[in-house]
Amino acid sequence: MMSTCPESLPATEADSRLAALRAWLQSAPGGVVLRPDTLRPASADASFRRYFRLDARAGDDSTLIVMDAPPEKEDVGRFCSVAELLRGGGLSVPRVLARDDAQGFVLLSDLGTTTYLDALLQARGAGDSARCDALMRDALGALVRMQGVSAGLPGYDRERLQAEMDLFETWYVRRQMQAELGDDERQGLRRVMDALLDNVLAQPVVLVHRDYHSRNLMVLPARRECGNPGVLDFQDAVLGPITYDLVSLLRDAYIAWPEQQQIDWAIRYWEGARKAGLPVNPDFGVFYRDFEWMGLQRQLKVLGIFSRLYHRDGKAQYLGDLPLVLQYARAVAGRYAEFAPLLRLLDRLQGVARRDAYTF
Repeated sequence: MMSTCPESLPATEADSRLAALRAWLQSAPGGVVLRPDTLRPASADASFRRYFRLDARAGDDSTLIVMDAPPEKEDVGRFCSVAELLRGGGLSVPRVLARDDAQGFVLLSDLGTTTYLDALLQARGAGDSARCDALMRDALGALVRMQGVSAGLPGYDRERLQAEMDLFETWYVRRQMQAELGDDERQGLRRVMDALLDNVLAQPVVLVHRDYHSRNLMVLPARRECGNPGVLDFQDAVLGPITYDLVSLLRDAYIAWPEQQQIDWAIRYWEGARKAGLPVNPDFGVFYRDFEWMGLQRQLKVLGIFSRLYHRDGKAQYLGDLPLVLQYARAVAGRYAEFAPLLRLLDRLQGVARRDAYTF
């Protein structure tokens, strides 16, 4: 998960990694002549990675990106191999120009400064629904191409999916809401999670980006790369449920769309996926139910992650995104009887009067 940030130098010039990074850039890695004196932050990441932008040689107005990924915490090799995989599949991803695995530095092409989030908010604010639709259709098309890539990646297995949902109780319920689960609530939550896992693990398996949303997609300058969107933050890609990345895009934690619009885009994706020979369920109603259930797994995870980013890492900006994620979770929990225990728990945590409103 990434977000753009102001282009000013870090407060700690004594940062030893920053000094090593400057020295590496001064050596013209990969034969690329750079100007380390122009180094400035390019984005803030929810992981241990940092991204900087800098200018190329004097007289050249082009810019490049350098990633600082501490080798004891991040895997540069994984990033580069997934980048190559996606580029080979026709996705617009940064080109790797030089790398130093031992130090954890990677020099990359620059996909620009306009995120999908910025462009979509601007277009929506201007009432330009056609622009929003065009950008989202591009993202849906790129998703179909990405899911068609054959990859020897780790599987999104039951243990990993369960560990993600466990963050909900540890960080959202206990730390953020300062609450404890009763025995009945814990057993009910376990039944909900088991139902979710049974569903998502039964879905067809494709390449899953895991964070395919508006802050990790870039609006590219004309005639750049393979066309919109530019795709970032792909290094944690796995093989997993086919609905996962569609949920990330349409039920984005940073921008909300009316449900009818979500359904329209979901249908367009589904039609494109079927045409491309992807293993989507031939019954759109069943596919959409899988989409919703996959979304609830992701939303429980995100509630835990955003709470952890605040309480453990001091990144308070993510607290502002909790209400939208909760809105998604409550909507799905209220539509399916299997999720009644979760809805009751959310009601208690939020002080909402109990109601039954299942439609499926």
